[in-house]
Amino acid sequence: DAKDEIDKVKTPKFNPDGIGGGFHHEHIDNLEDWIDDLTDSLPELTSFILPTGSSTSAQLHVARCICRRAERRVIPLVVTEGASDPNILQYLNRLSDFLFTAARWANYCEGMEEIQYKRFYRGDTQRNRVTVNLRNKSTNKHETRRT
Repeated sequence: DAKDEIDKVKTPKFNPDGIGGGFHHEHIDNLEDWIDDLTDSLPELTSFILPTGSSTSAQLHVARCICRRAERRVIPLVVTEGASDPNILQYLNRLSDFLFTAARWANYCEGMEEIQYKRFYRGDTQRNRVTVNLRNKSTNKHETRRT
């Protein structure tokens, strides 16, 4: 049941003991399996993408940013103070990867395109915009004038 799986992500069972035994590695393995399942239907990433797309995807990207912030704040608790289970860092890292993949998958389900990041070089008069259609995995280049 999808609700049960979401509940497992929201509230993994955790007994804080500060030495790595409190956070079950099973939760990390579950996230990795879900990432693999979602990735199977998506085109391979060949460059960075901009966090664009549907409303659902945008919310997942925001959640991913918050997860990354939590990961940065937990590092000192694990590394310096030893006050937190070291497995939590791996879990937060996998969770943010899951949220990124889920955002891509949401765009796929809603028929949205991904926009690849392309650096703008000094002296260029136009920026190339590369979009990838997630459904048929085709790439389109659009030239956009810089204003």
